[in-house]
Amino acid sequence: MGFKAILKKQLKVFIKNPGVFVQFIIYPAIAWMILFFMDFDAMTGGMEYIEGITYEFLETFRQNMAANTPNMVTMQATIFAGMALIPVMAGFIAEDIEKKSLRFLTMAGVKPAAYLFGIGIVVAFFALLSSVAFSFISEFNGVDFWVFVGAMMSGVLGSIMLGATIGILTKNQQNATALSMPIAMVVGMGPLIAQFNGTVANALRFVYTQQLNIVADSLNGIITETPLWQSFAIMWANVAVFGAVFIVVYKKKGIKE
Repeated sequence: MGFKAILKKQLKVFIKNPGVFVQFIIYPAIAWMILFFMDFDAMTGGMEYIEGITYEFLETFRQNMAANTPNMVTMQATIFAGMALIPVMAGFIAEDIEKKSLRFLTMAGVKPAAYLFGIGIVVAFFALLSSVAFSFISEFNGVDFWVFVGAMMSGVLGSIMLGATIGILTKNQQNATALSMPIAMVVGMGPLIAQFNGTVANALRFVYTQQLNIVADSLNGIITETPLWQSFAIMWANVAVFGAVFIVVYKKKGIKE
């Protein structure tokens, strides 16, 4: 039983859980609504009657909000890469542990890389579709389009590896959900908080979603101190670390469980 068998099995699991597909649709949908349905005039309606508020101030306020819209759109992509994928991946791994499938697979000689690749490629494929959708919604063109897709997939792989690591450390799906959700919220929402708090930004500088957000900021025309190559290097370092932990735990836990 190798990679192809794992892939077929995981596709069936994915199809049987239509609720999972919502995770790959809802975030691009929110980004699209932010871009096309946000009415800044309506949002500031009535403010002109506030004492001390001038017409010039309102116009400047609206222009600033409009200028920040691209950043709000790509922030949804960062949240998607962190919050949506970690629980999904952890749940898939935990299900195999709970049903004793993992022990059977390790005893059958399935290597950790084949197992992880077989499950991860299904999640990565649908995440790629979402990433391309985010790129179109963000109106990136040319090189920027591919840089953003590359950054998104680097973040996606980080979440796949982190989710897999969380899943392999748990005993069942309930434990996986309880452990993965708080971590996913920190990883996914952390970069949003970091935009308003320098201390948080400094604390998260080695987290892959923070670097994904930095790449998005750079593509949106925001000056950043971190070069693109360094952001990608940090993201792939995250992938390597989580992958290594997964392999070690898989070899030990797969048979023992």
